[in-house]
Amino acid sequence: MKLAVVGATGVVGTKMLEMIEQYEIPFDDLVLFSSKRSSGKEVEFKGQTYIVEELTKDKTKDGFDYVVMSAGGRASEKFAPLFEDNGAIIIDNSSFWRMKDDIDLIVPEINEPRLNRKIIANPNCSTIQSVIALQPLYDIFGIKRVHYATYQSVSGSGAGGIRDLEEGAKGEAPTTYPKPIYNNVIPQIDVFLEDGYTKEEVKMIDETKKILGNDDIQVTATCVRVPVISSHSVQINVTLEKRATEEEVRNAFRNVPHIVLMDDPKNGVYPTPFEASHQNEIYVGRIRKDPTLENTFHVWCVGDNLLKGAAQNTVQILKTLIDNK
Repeated sequence: MKLAVVGATGVVGTKMLEMIEQYEIPFDDLVLFSSKRSSGKEVEFKGQTYIVEELTKDKTKDGFDYVVMSAGGRASEKFAPLFEDNGAIIIDNSSFWRMKDDIDLIVPEINEPRLNRKIIANPNCSTIQSVIALQPLYDIFGIKRVHYATYQSVSGSGAGGIRDLEEGAKGEAPTTYPKPIYNNVIPQIDVFLEDGYTKEEVKMIDETKKILGNDDIQVTATCVRVPVISSHSVQINVTLEKRATEEEVRNAFRNVPHIVLMDDPKNGVYPTPFEASHQNEIYVGRIRKDPTLENTFHVWCVGDNLLKGAAQNTVQILKTLIDNK
């Protein structure tokens, strides 16, 4: 099997390689691609040194079986169809393909690829961890409405976001964000649209409905960048269809292998980015009833945005495809 990693030197691409090793993805040939700026770099992986190559049109013809991409929307728009035309299955981490009708948007714990096309989209990082938390509630009780408030770490913006936080602590001006992120929070992720929402908020709204397969769920969101290096936090306010008690909601998360329940706030037990960073699971806690809305509950959800929110989910999709041939 011939596998390509596009964007291999980036923050997510580096994590993809770690996940390929962790999930024991078999391959006979591995090729690492990047932009022209990063080509020629050496990457050590599984005891072998790989020279990163610049991705060009001609190299999409080199007989790849699978391609995992984390190189941004423009690169994906240009190169994913070329890989597809040459027989590869592509799993893309950008936002470019997610909401196209013929493209699968996949979280392996929730849905499976149908492969209407050979391009599969990896959802937004905050969406992934949120729908992971919502799925047990959706399966047991049904969901009418969701309100998200996110607290997203700077690594979600790649190396530039990390740079703004670290250099901002030294008094340097931001180069990635519109305002300083050090000792600050920014209620803007991506650009503002005409209705006042940002593109990030619209992603969460639309992707939640597509992944859960239900356009009738009312979803809204406010997305905020916070001065944390790694792991996103999401406050989920969810209205259920069937009547539920607080304990029944809490029990829905018990014994779910990819969810860690940390919910004993009186004894200081609740998840934070500190616990979730470098972990594959999604953490939930601070579960409580909302007294202002009927049959509505608060759920606090934390996950590593570079792992389950990006690289891990991508490689899990790849593993699912390989296992199912």
